[in-house]
Amino acid sequence: MSDASGTGLPSLGDLGWVPALERPDLLADPVAEALRVWAEADERVAGQVAVAEIDPDHADTATLNAVHGLPPEASANCVVVAGRRGDVERVAACVVPASTFADVNTRVRKLLDARKASFLPMDRATEESGMAYGGITPIGVPSSWRVLVDSRFDDGAAPALMGSGLRVSKLLMPGDLLCSAPGVEVVADLGVVRG
Repeated sequence: MSDASGTGLPSLGDLGWVPALERPDLLADPVAEALRVWAEADERVAGQVAVAEIDPDHADTATLNAVHGLPPEASANCVVVAGRRGDVERVAACVVPASTFADVNTRVRKLLDARKASFLPMDRATEESGMAYGGITPIGVPSSWRVLVDSRFDDGAAPALMGSGLRVSKLLMPGDLLCSAPGVEVVADLGVVRG
């Protein structure tokens, strides 16, 4: 991740990154509101959370990386998981590096203290989050959801490239800033390495 502008704003690949708070039109409404509230509590948000417009046909991780020269290790995938124990349902947005996958049946299930866990159905995930499928991001999810973030993002070096709540843009921020977002729980080895 570089700072091409000299302002502290992160930059990655060949996308045109701008401060996210200056382009609310590129953010789902819950994301824009969450960023505004977070920025009031943490001055780093205004200068270190960037957004870039993308072709929605390139929104999937592998395609986006190939088209825009983005390093795969920067991509953060967010999946929404629901776990149930008896009549109690618990939902979590789980953020893992794209080089890994969320261990839903073991790790996430245990964290949710559930007998069974599975991906939240797409229609529920989009309706409850107010975000587009394929663009769901941990910033701005419902307050009743837990936000679990893989500790690999907390080392200060790795950036986090993720959805903006919409399929027409991406958010970028330092991984350690993501890990300090309100409500985030940093979890070691949340993602399991592929292969």
